[in-house]
Amino acid sequence: MSTTTLPTERAAEPARRRPRIAERLLMSEYLVLALTVLYVLILWPIVPSIATRATMLDVLAAMMPLLVVAIGQTFVLIVAGIDLSAPSILATASVVGASMMTDDGGFALASGIPILAGIVAFVAVGLLIGLFNGLCTTRLGMPAFIVTLTTMMFFSGFALFYTAALTDDGSSFGDLPASFVAIGQGTVAGVPYSLGVAAVVMGVAHLVLSRTVFGRWLYAIGRNPRAAAISGVPVRRAVTWAFVISGLCAAIASVLYTGRLETGTPVLGQRILLDIVGSAVIGGVSLFGGTGKVTQTLYGVLFLSVVDKGLQLLGLDLASVFAIKGLVILLAAVLDALRRRLILRA
Repeated sequence: MSTTTLPTERAAEPARRRPRIAERLLMSEYLVLALTVLYVLILWPIVPSIATRATMLDVLAAMMPLLVVAIGQTFVLIVAGIDLSAPSILATASVVGASMMTDDGGFALASGIPILAGIVAFVAVGLLIGLFNGLCTTRLGMPAFIVTLTTMMFFSGFALFYTAALTDDGSSFGDLPASFVAIGQGTVAGVPYSLGVAAVVMGVAHLVLSRTVFGRWLYAIGRNPRAAAISGVPVRRAVTWAFVISGLCAAIASVLYTGRLETGTPVLGQRILLDIVGSAVIGGVSLFGGTGKVTQTLYGVLFLSVVDKGLQLLGLDLASVFAIKGLVILLAAVLDALRRRLILRA
């Protein structure tokens, strides 16, 4: 008997639809990068200063701390979670770390290594809060949204209480060592030190997500946690570590922000929660989990930072800037939902 497939049988096979140009553009990870270039080209005739070297360096320096904390958020988003506590980690780490090394009676001045002790305090705060978030989410089965929202509220209040108890004016810790301030403000040949810190964080995160078993675990959990568990993935442990990494990245970003501002303040990061989550989503990291790259987060942070700078150069008031940025982030969430529909339909 002949096994040759008949023409009618071939015709009965479902033909795979070629994606349209609009769909390919929507799914491209370079879409946001192209939109950034387009945005600059549109604003260039209106505000020529947006394309100057000084403006570009200013954008670069401003976006580095945001990039670091957004990379941490990327790990949590990949496992279909969310970390709303990042702003409170920024604030708490800032005041605890600054209190260790301020020239006005810092706890670690007598040790002879106040800067190292201060940075260790920054990191410890981030790791502990991240671990707490992870354990509550995985061991107690609590939704990440509720856990991190509660953590954000508690530690935001704790940062205010801590500052009020240890300072005369109750507002901030000043007089930080010049060598610490240089981490946030210093440059080499015009290039900020913070760029080097962010590049190291980004490089390590990229390697972890793309070259390690742990990275594959995170993507598998984000796509289908039950199937991942059946396949032998330690889901609880991996998700806990995702939150720990998010806390660590927020602590490193707090070092950069605190050095840039020259003060440890309990209101650090108070208004950037949407920027942290939004920049990752704008770049293409899915709110539904299972997809996303560190480079996409970089593109999203760059786009949001350039948009922010452009709106400032146009002379818009703060309320207008927040409204426009909120609209951009909302559109990014809509695009993420559309991408998910296309993936499920493919």
